[in-house]
Amino acid sequence: MSEKIRVEICTGTTCFVMGGAELLMLEENLPDNLKDMIEIKGTSCMDHCKSNPASQAPYARVNDKLIKQATVFKILDEIKKLTGE
Repeated sequence: MSEKIRVEICTGTTCFVMGGAELLMLEENLPDNLKDMIEIKGTSCMDHCKSNPASQAPYARVNDKLIKQATVFKILDEIKKLTGE
């Protein structure tokens, strides 16, 4: 895999309060063999709360796949699908 997997974590107020703060600790939960393959960044708002109920927050995106009610486990699961682990 030549390109890094991009992980964006919404840090807007609703997402941050509903669990996005914990998602920012994703890097600490990555297995060592994946750490160099992942690029993690916070983004101020993904604008999904405006069109969807806030109960689906927090939001994250792995490459182009949106993850609703994101958890570290859900994000790791999507990363493992992309890496074939």
